[in-house]
Amino acid sequence: MFLYQIQYTPSANEDYLSYTAGVDRLPLGLPVRQLTGQSLSLQKLRFFFLLLYLMAEELIISQSSKEEKYSTLLPQARALCSGEPNLVANLANIASALKMTFDFFWVGFYLVENDELVLGPFQGPIACTRIAYGKGVCGSSWKQNETLVVPDVDAFPGHIACSGESKSEIVVPIRKNGQVIAILDVDSNALNDFDEIDARYLNELCEWVGTHCF
Repeated sequence: MFLYQIQYTPSANEDYLSYTAGVDRLPLGLPVRQLTGQSLSLQKLRFFFLLLYLMAEELIISQSSKEEKYSTLLPQARALCSGEPNLVANLANIASALKMTFDFFWVGFYLVENDELVLGPFQGPIACTRIAYGKGVCGSSWKQNETLVVPDVDAFPGHIACSGESKSEIVVPIRKNGQVIAILDVDSNALNDFDEIDARYLNELCEWVGTHCF
């Protein structure tokens, strides 16, 4: 499957520019073929850009390794948020994209509010609404300002069991100007389900979220 990058410079007009805005939301890092726009009418260009915009709404999921799944997902997650100023919308789409790609048991965000983490957009069963600073895996990640990978949540001191089906967990802080402003929480119903690959890519994602979404 190829996406097309059209090189075309018509006279500046509102119709053309409105379609080129949709291209900015295309998944990045995918194979690209070059077309020369001189042979295309403006009507065909409009139709072509509309097709590309619709394609951008579909998540492309790699069927290969975990690392390949992340490599395919992260550029699409950034593209989903590109140009969208609403925090809730962006976090909701990112949570959905992670859930769709990996079928995690639970994935979502908690936002820092005074001395608590407050539940934000998520995918999965109902969850704890508020978590105190330093409590549980999420509160500990916030307090320590570091990613925590927990192979067995029942063995974690002070673990808060929002669901008895959760067996392992990874929590990644989201920072802005060095301060933790939110956390990404991902749970699995299998033991020891997260490793350094998850930590590396989720940290990369959260670093981008903290810079571009807040």
